[in-house]
Amino acid sequence: KQEMLQKRSAVLVDGIILNGPIMDSKAGEKFVEEACKIIMEEIVQKADDVTEKVCEWQAPEKLKQIFDLEMRDTGECHQKILQLCRDVIKYSVKTNHPRFFNQLYAGMDYYSLVARFITEALNPSVYTYEVSPVFLLVEEAVIKKMIEFIGWEEGDGIFNPGGSVSNMYAMNLARYKFCPEIKEKGLSGLPRLVLFTSEECHYSMKKAASFLGIGTENVYFIKTDERGKMIPEELEKQVQRARKEGSAPFLVCATAGTTVLGAFDPLDKIADICENHGLWLHVDASWGGSALISRKHRRLLHGIHRADSVAWNPHKMLLAGIQCCALLVKDNSGLLKKCYSAEAAYLFQQDKFYDVSYDTGDKSVQCSRRPDAFKFWLMWKALGTTGLEERVNRALALARYLVEEVKKREGFQLLLEPEYANVCFWYIPPSLRKMEDGPEFWQKLHQVAPIIKERMMKKGSMMLGYQPHRGKVNFFRQVVISPQVSREDMDFLLDEIELLAKDL
Repeated sequence: KQEMLQKRSAVLVDGIILNGPIMDSKAGEKFVEEACKIIMEEIVQKADDVTEKVCEWQAPEKLKQIFDLEMRDTGECHQKILQLCRDVIKYSVKTNHPRFFNQLYAGMDYYSLVARFITEALNPSVYTYEVSPVFLLVEEAVIKKMIEFIGWEEGDGIFNPGGSVSNMYAMNLARYKFCPEIKEKGLSGLPRLVLFTSEECHYSMKKAASFLGIGTENVYFIKTDERGKMIPEELEKQVQRARKEGSAPFLVCATAGTTVLGAFDPLDKIADICENHGLWLHVDASWGGSALISRKHRRLLHGIHRADSVAWNPHKMLLAGIQCCALLVKDNSGLLKKCYSAEAAYLFQQDKFYDVSYDTGDKSVQCSRRPDAFKFWLMWKALGTTGLEERVNRALALARYLVEEVKKREGFQLLLEPEYANVCFWYIPPSLRKMEDGPEFWQKLHQVAPIIKERMMKKGSMMLGYQPHRGKVNFFRQVVISPQVSREDMDFLLDEIELLAKDL
């Protein structure tokens, strides 16, 4: 009867019936329910199960055959889509597995996961208070708290899609502070701008210089010591050199927790140089910033309060979930907004019925922006600062345990004593242990890590990164992050390497 009534009162435009929705809500709800059950069974409940594989390795061409990747004119039935969901999970890398050590992120935080479920379902965009009231207030609260840990009395900030973007924001902000007219007039007529960063900096500094039109040749890479820390005396030399060349130095980027060695630049000494020369000091603490939460380890970032801006990624050591990255700025005069605002009249109307200072979207290069701070906030609310501190302390204690075990075992050799969670070491297989130290030895050792990596991935037992670095042949870089990792996993890692390489 209802269908007949609808047909009688149907409104057609261009042959399309406009009465009622075209989505089957009940079927959609059922699909979501069943898909969530798969997520619970295949991801959440298996997150700490070491008997599961870290990955089900397949070569690209083989994986293309396994998956039906073709998109067609007609949709598939729900059962087939659910099976696709299972297959996606099966053949994806389980970054929440206790033995995923491959990147500077790992593990699963349940509170952050729920926060992501909520934001994905609500689908908000954080630019105005009218569309994201709760999430804007959350971001404000989180930024305020992070600023406290840096040691600033006041400041500003914004969450961005990655530490690379935060570094780019900081570079552009420093340039705007140096020459505000660039926003309207562009690059023409400007002197040759030069910035300084260490040889061990993240590659995003080079990308940012290219993207912003500064040019990679105008990035001066400062020498580092044997531990990977920037040498302040070398920085002073390069700043003076740039001035003698007639260039205009405007920015120094220090690193707190380098990607490979986990080194922390001497921030206090670098800050002295920046003050003497009137340079903006940015600290890329994307990796090491979370040590600020620990009363025991925050000394690693001594002097960070003197920075003008800081990049800090809670999605790394603190497990806030990718992506969760903040750029924090000491200036509280609205510099971010002055630099990035475009004052779109259709979005940032000044005659709204509420306080428009909460419309923070004009501080961002983006328009649509995810509420990434909410993941960190909900987790922080659940665990408290002491719970986050425990994560940092435990990760670094596990790294220290692994270092001591590496020292005890024949065939394992540390590159250097780590000061953070990066443990870098070689594994020397039995066939090379009596070989003379020389070019042939190092050439053969260079081939060992890639073979072991291939075997561990095809077996699915664990994932561990390796790389050559600054003249040193391929070595393993073990990074401890996840609170699901235990001492037994550290032992397993070394045992597994020996097992996989016993015939080399």
